[in-house]
Amino acid sequence: MEESSSLDCRSEPIPQIIYRCKKCRRIVASQEQIVSHEPGAKKGFRWTGKKGGPLHMNEEPAECSSIYVEPMKWMEAVQEGFVGQKLQCIGCKGRLGSFNWAGMRCNCGAWAIPAFQLHKNRVDECSL
Repeated sequence: MEESSSLDCRSEPIPQIIYRCKKCRRIVASQEQIVSHEPGAKKGFRWTGKKGGPLHMNEEPAECSSIYVEPMKWMEAVQEGFVGQKLQCIGCKGRLGSFNWAGMRCNCGAWAIPAFQLHKNRVDECSL
């Protein structure tokens, strides 16, 4: 028993990931606030062609161009009660993404409901 407890103490800490606005470098999210989703999940919601068959059946799910987070206090439009709106950085007012309480579809094919989407090209992923 003593050996197993000593092994737990020696484990290395997991590096903390934070996301910063690319424009002003303000921290907008951290690893704990990320809402994971499965790429290509919920295939039953895919668009269908005129003949009733799913479009792009053999395509691999695209890599996600966004991250989904929990609603946060800095999201002014969320605090004001909007159902869907653009998300702006509280520091520089640059557009970081968008949100919709009814949900939105990721480019990988998965649905996020509710969706608070930050575009990866608008934020930097940094380790602490």
